[in-house]
Amino acid sequence: MLKAEEYIEIIRPKLTEARFIHSLNVAQSARELANIYGCDEEKCAVAGILHDIMKDTDKEQQLKMLSDFGIILNTTEKVTPSLWHQISGAAYIEHILGIKDEEILGAVRYHTSGKSGMSTFEKIIFIADFISADRIYPGVDVMRRYAAESLDKAIVEGLAFTIKELAINNRPIIADTIHAYNEAVLKNIQGKE
Repeated sequence: MLKAEEYIEIIRPKLTEARFIHSLNVAQSARELANIYGCDEEKCAVAGILHDIMKDTDKEQQLKMLSDFGIILNTTEKVTPSLWHQISGAAYIEHILGIKDEEILGAVRYHTSGKSGMSTFEKIIFIADFISADRIYPGVDVMRRYAAESLDKAIVEGLAFTIKELAINNRPIIADTIHAYNEAVLKNIQGKE
């Protein structure tokens, strides 16, 4: 596996300038969170650099790639194209770039939806995407503070934000997101008892 900076030239032609800058920022946030939570900083930076590698790729090309690699979307995933980039991204980095590291593959695969049973590494990439320096949404400062205090607290906040946005816009919410949210909420409740 290459170092994070070596993947920069691989992602640059695949992304818009804004998405490229975002990916660099996510890598930096991932490094910072890795330092706080005891994960491999370089590996977290690699996942941060690569997390959106397919985000700017045409939807039809993403579907073709998924089909070519035998990946079958479930009913909810089929009607949620905003999630395709995480699935096709994991497939791309595994099959095209040759990355076999399960933590990196899982972090890219679930960086938008989340899932139950996320490792600390996967949580770092999920949260780094929410708090990167280019993010300016209402509440980002709260998310950044939570991220420094507790990954689980930040996960609840991030998933609640995602679920609210999807529900307000009458969009489907995949089961992985609901399961991740419930697991994180229960973990936080149990931690307070």
